[in-house]
Amino acid sequence: MQQNYEYGYTSSEELRGMVHSNKGQLMSGYTIGILVQDVHYPLIPGNVVNACSYNYPVRMEIVPGANQDRVHSADSSLLPNIIKTCELLVSQGVRAIVGGCGYFGNFQKEVADAIDVPVYLSSIIQIPWIRAGLGNDDEIGIICADKKSFTDDILSQCLVGESDKKRCHIVGAQDMPEFSSLLNRRGSFDNSIIEKELTELAADLVSSHPKIKALLLECSDMPPYSAVIQRAVRLPVYDFMTLIDFVHSAVAKHPYYGFI
Repeated sequence: MQQNYEYGYTSSEELRGMVHSNKGQLMSGYTIGILVQDVHYPLIPGNVVNACSYNYPVRMEIVPGANQDRVHSADSSLLPNIIKTCELLVSQGVRAIVGGCGYFGNFQKEVADAIDVPVYLSSIIQIPWIRAGLGNDDEIGIICADKKSFTDDILSQCLVGESDKKRCHIVGAQDMPEFSSLLNRRGSFDNSIIEKELTELAADLVSSHPKIKALLLECSDMPPYSAVIQRAVRLPVYDFMTLIDFVHSAVAKHPYYGFI
C-alpha cells in the first residue's frame, strides 16, 4: 500500500508552503504503530503497550483474534488480521510498525513483504546487530517469556542466521511462579517478585555461561526490569525499547542546532 508521507521535522516557523495528507488519514503525529495482543494483565510503564514508555507519540491497535496462544504458536490463520491491522496503522500515518509481543516475529517476513513502511515485529531482530558488536568468541544471553515458543522458525523469520544461533544461550521465564501469571492471564501480579525472578534468572544465565557479553530480553513485558537486570549482570541489555527507540530515531529525524 503505497503512501506519500511528509517527512521532516517541522516547527511553526518551518511549516510553510504546501502540505498534504493521504486520503482517509484522520490523525497524524504518530511515528510508531504497535500491534497489540488480546491479553489481560497490568501493563506497567516500560511495557511496550504502555504509552508512558515513550517520549514520542505511538499508535496502538489490537489485532483481532491475536490471543496469546495463536501468536505464540505462529497460527498462520492470524496473518490476514495482522496485515489488515498494519494497513490501518499505515493509513493513519505511522512511519514504522513493531509488535507488542516478541512472538509476533513468527510473521515477520510475510508482514514486511506486505507493508510499505519498515516492519520490526520482534526484539529478536536485534540479534545479528548485537552479535556484530561483540568479539568473535563472545556470546549472547537471551531471556524469553516462553521457551517452547522460541523456535528455530521464529529465529529464521527474524533473519537470525545459523552462526548467530550458535552464539546464543536461551532461557525461558515460563516456570517462574510470579512471571507465569502473565502467561496464564491471571490479571494481576506482584511486581517486586517478578523483578527478583527475572534478575536472578539473568544472573544465573550469565554465571553459567561466562562468555556472554550481552543480554537480550525477548518479551515485551520485560523492559521495566532491564535497568535492575543490568545492575546485577553489568552487561549491555537489549530489549524491545532499544529496538523501538532505534526505529523511531530513523523515521523521525530532528535537525541539529547550535554554534560552530
